[in-house]
Amino acid sequence: MTAQEDYYQVVGVETTATQQEIKIAYRKLALQYHPDRNRDNPDAADTMKKINEAYAVLSDPAKRRYYDALRQQYGPSAYDRFRQSYSEQDIFRGSDVNQIFEELARAFGFSNSAQVFSQMYGSGYRSFEFRRPGFSARGFVYTAPFGWGTPHKETYQAEAPTPSQSLLGGVLGKAAKYFLKKMWGVELPERGRDWTDVITLSPQQAQDGGGIPYFHRKKSRQLSVNIPSGIRDGQQMRLQGMGAEGKGGGESGDLYLTVRMREPMADKIRNALKDILK
Repeated sequence: MTAQEDYYQVVGVETTATQQEIKIAYRKLALQYHPDRNRDNPDAADTMKKINEAYAVLSDPAKRRYYDALRQQYGPSAYDRFRQSYSEQDIFRGSDVNQIFEELARAFGFSNSAQVFSQMYGSGYRSFEFRRPGFSARGFVYTAPFGWGTPHKETYQAEAPTPSQSLLGGVLGKAAKYFLKKMWGVELPERGRDWTDVITLSPQQAQDGGGIPYFHRKKSRQLSVNIPSGIRDGQQMRLQGMGAEGKGGGESGDLYLTVRMREPMADKIRNALKDILK
């Protein structure tokens, strides 16, 4: 952290933020920069250390008051002035930083706080006099990966429909979503809704199969759908990922197309004449 950086800016809160707002902001950052999620990002550990320090100061009313006084008097140099009075051990004494990481470990299956702090601070972390952890939502475990979704191609292979499932359903799913929203300020990734539509084929197209143009009205996109040969009227096909977009990084739903056969022109004329001559 340089002299130009500010504890409030590091955590991403206003100087008037409440203790609860500071904790919510810190939880989001701890989840974003957690070492288990950033194994390929060498800068993440240093960023997380800055965030830990800033939170440890701002979450302690006495340390925060002292830091605020320094900011008012010295402006951008407040950090250097603060660190002249507080060592790293002093900063983390009485902090619940380790408790937050224990919550992450239980909720997301991450490494525990001892493993995380040993990785970031080495053996010296044992001198930090943390507040004892006291996590209330015991037993809740969520281990799904983050960052779902891949780019869609403009040509789609029609597939037989398969049952779709939400990421977490039922009572457990509702409890999980509430927990993440309430405790961490993040939404559980949720799969998008499936959509349905009709695709009209000529008998020859249905017999031969192959690429058939289809205009996806809800997405305003022209697609080419690979139709399996020999498909029949009324059969349904699934275009994966072409339904509604997911929430919170969840995958998109699917589009289900029902086949309708286009009546040949000769048959249309013949049927029209029959109706006239009745």
